[in-house]
Amino acid sequence: MGLRFGLLGTGHWAAETQGAALAAHPDAELVGVWGRDPEKARVLADRYGARAYADVDALLADVDAVAVALPPDVQADLALRAARAGRHLLLDKPLALSASAADAVVAEVRERGLASMVFFTNRFSDGIDAFVRESAEQGGWQGVRATLFASIFRPGNPYGASPWRRERGGLWDVGPHVLSVVLPVLGPVEAVAAMAGPSDTVHLLTRHRGGAVGTFSVSLDAPEKALGFEVVLFGEAGRVAVPDGDKSPVEAFQVAVDRLIAQVEGAPGDPLDVRFGREVVSVLEAAETALREGRTVDVEEAAG
Repeated sequence: MGLRFGLLGTGHWAAETQGAALAAHPDAELVGVWGRDPEKARVLADRYGARAYADVDALLADVDAVAVALPPDVQADLALRAARAGRHLLLDKPLALSASAADAVVAEVRERGLASMVFFTNRFSDGIDAFVRESAEQGGWQGVRATLFASIFRPGNPYGASPWRRERGGLWDVGPHVLSVVLPVLGPVEAVAAMAGPSDTVHLLTRHRGGAVGTFSVSLDAPEKALGFEVVLFGEAGRVAVPDGDKSPVEAFQVAVDRLIAQVEGAPGDPLDVRFGREVVSVLEAAETALREGRTVDVEEAAG
C-alpha cells in the first residue's frame, strides 16, 4: 500500500491533473475526495475508485497526506487544518493570498515535522529543474526579463469562470510560475514596484538580494497573438533562455508526489516546500501593495 492521499477539490485541475496523477501513481493510494459541492465529490471519487467524503475531518482521519486543488484562500485554511491533524501537504500555487496565512501553515508544518510540497508545474519538468539548479550554481546573473501571457477568458477554457482568478488576475495565478523559476537563481526579492497595463497586464520590477533586477509581465487576458511564456536571464554568461517544460501536468504532479514521498521516508526538506511557497506569496503581496499604492514596496514590510 502506498502513501494514502485525500484529494480536496473537485474542479478541472483536481479531476484532470491531481486526481489522474494520484490514481495512476504506483506508490500512492487515492483514498477519498472532499469538495464544497458533495455531488461533484461523488462523481470524481467514483471516476477514480475512491470514496466521497461529506466531512473533511473524516477524510483527514483516513489518510496520510492531502493534495489540494482549491482557491488559495480556501487552500490555506484547509492546509492548516490538515497539518494540525498531522497530515503531509501537497499544495497548489499560490500557497495562500497573504504572507500571514502562509506563515501559519509553515509554522504548523515545522512544528509537526511534516513533509510539504507546493506544485509549481514547470519546476517538476526535468529540463527546467536542471536549468534552475545549474544556473543558481553558476551565478553571475545581473537580471531577468520574464513574460507569461495567458488567455483564460475565452469560451471553453476550464479556468475562465474561476472567481478568484478574475479577482486576482495574472499576478497571483501565473506570477507564481515565473517566480518559481527566477527566485532560486537570482535570490530573494527585497523590493518590488508595479504598474498595470492594458488587458489586465501587470508589470513588475524586482530588486533581488545581491543587486540583480528583474522585469516581469503577466496577464490572464492577453491578445491571442501575444500568448507565450518566456524567461531570459542575462549576466556574465550572456543571455540564456529558460527551456520549455518537458512533462505534462499529470506527469509533473507525479514527480511532486515522488518528492513528497521521499520526504516522508526521511529525505531532507524539498526546495519547493511550504517555506518557498511562503517566499513567493510574500513577493506577490508586496507587488499587490505596490500596484495599489503606486510606490516601491519592501517585501518584508508588506508581509508584516
